[in-house]
Amino acid sequence: MELQRRLGLLDALAILVGVTIGGGIFLVPNLVAQNLTSQPAILGIWAFAGLISFFGALACAELGTALPATGGQYVFIREAYGPLAGFLCGWSFFAVARTAQVSWLAVAFSLYLSYFVPLGAAVSKLAGVGIIAVCTWINYRGVRAGAAVQKSFTLAKVAGLLIIIASAFLLGGHASAPPAAAVEGFSLSHFGVALIACLLAYDGWVQVSFVAGEIRNPQRNVLLALALGTAACIAIYVLANLAYLHVLSIPEIAASDHVGASAAQRVLGPAGGTLVSLIILISIVGALNGCFLAIPRIYFAQARDGLFFRSFARVHPRYQTPGFAVAAQGVWASVLLLSGTYETLADYAIFATWAFYGLMVAGVMVLRRKRADLPRPYRMWGYPITPLLFLGTAVWFLGNMLITRPGPSFAGLILIAAGVPVYFIWHRKERRAIAVAASSSGTRPNSI
Repeated sequence: MELQRRLGLLDALAILVGVTIGGGIFLVPNLVAQNLTSQPAILGIWAFAGLISFFGALACAELGTALPATGGQYVFIREAYGPLAGFLCGWSFFAVARTAQVSWLAVAFSLYLSYFVPLGAAVSKLAGVGIIAVCTWINYRGVRAGAAVQKSFTLAKVAGLLIIIASAFLLGGHASAPPAAAVEGFSLSHFGVALIACLLAYDGWVQVSFVAGEIRNPQRNVLLALALGTAACIAIYVLANLAYLHVLSIPEIAASDHVGASAAQRVLGPAGGTLVSLIILISIVGALNGCFLAIPRIYFAQARDGLFFRSFARVHPRYQTPGFAVAAQGVWASVLLLSGTYETLADYAIFATWAFYGLMVAGVMVLRRKRADLPRPYRMWGYPITPLLFLGTAVWFLGNMLITRPGPSFAGLILIAAGVPVYFIWHRKERRAIAVAASSSGTRPNSI
């Protein structure tokens, strides 16, 4: 059985925007303001990070329209570099990279839920497991149910953000200018810290590709979802920062751990903090649901290739979803949450995620040579400059992590490398299964 194409353009847009806009826009401006002390620099770094992310989305659009299959990024890397590289992508994502992301979002949900309902440590963990279970159940029972939830929460979070932005400009006074002594010269290291924070806030655009095999008219809708969705996120992030800078000074932003709440309280009073906490809660649920709607498709596609447990390749006969893959992600994410290892693993995940981003974008150039005859309904704008700019940023990002956070970074490399022997074990197992099937049917097995 195959997954059906039941998702339209609005569903794809909701996945991209809903997963990308989590809690970062409410928290990251604090870190940016601690490292960049002028308004042009702050706005410029958000725009630049958005532009780099947009280039990544354009690369994903070329690959997604040429190879509109379930699994997206895994499929692109497999086609460009072979099954070993594809396996390492799926292996890293399930073991740590994407599953730890789910655990972290669930913990963030319980933290912001405690703003409304006091929670002890044990109950907080149970709340995190509970929201994982809810998202698992919704997406297990049908892609349309998951897409409906995704559209609702994405609409709610965007509307809430626009309310905060509009109220800052219409009701808020101008922030007082910081003293001249507070303005420091440009520092490459500070720029790097701010850029990494902004790039992580934009993370999420790739997940549309995971469900490309279930999007109707993928040659059109995958491209539009990636282009329009990423552009919308850039616009929202820049407008939000303009709103923060309109009502708060840069030192105030740098000193606030919850910039969105501080700006809303300045404009709307105590109700502003409550409004922001509610919007963050909605944002987290939307991002979490998007992860369950999109990410399990990677493991489904990998299992279909014989490179993961066969159970992950099952399509539920009634709900028409990769039900086992969805449930397995929920169970493993809950284990990471309850064990408390998600915090350490999240650092490993960042390195692995960006390593495979770089490979995916480089895959555009590899496949243009390797499969020049492949039909490409869309060709990446600005090629080869735009993919090279993204690759340069990815290499710098990974190099910076290796220098500034060597422990998690090398652990991420070890995690990826650990998949190599696992791949050959799986590869040998699959060859034996094919040989047994061929001998029982009296046919000659094909080589893999």
